Amino acid sequence: MSGGGFALVLLSAAMTMGANLMLRAGIDAAGGFAPSGILDVVSALVKLFLQPLFSAGFLAYFLASVIWFRVVATEPLSVAYPILVSLTFGLVTAGAVVIFHEPVSTRKVLGLAVILAGIAILSTEQGTA
Repeated sequence: MSGGGFALVLLSAAMTMGANLMLRAGIDAAGGFAPSGILDVVSALVKLFLQPLFSAGFLAYFLASVIWFRVVATEPLSVAYPILVSLTFGLVTAGAVVIFHEPVSTRKVLGLAVILAGIAILSTEQGTA
């Protein structure tokens, strides 16, 4: 993966993390999201999009996707995607702990480490036959 490609993956992961955190904060500020029927879904979505944090998170997801499209077009997907996922896993988990005070246990940290190690192993495969 090129240096520029890695920078774009890092930017996309950071924007995805920010988007997730803003969406969560926006949903919390709007009173949650638990529609019970199809009409309730429409009403709940309107309420969410009127919440500035939710709308900003939605926009950030869109912009992160546009950056990701560039990565997909120019970098090896089998390397770029695991890097994106591992960075996003770590950043979102850290952000949720810091901003939303979500609990973090040894088991959660160990599980995240195992997932990240697996992704690192997969993404560094050199194409052996």
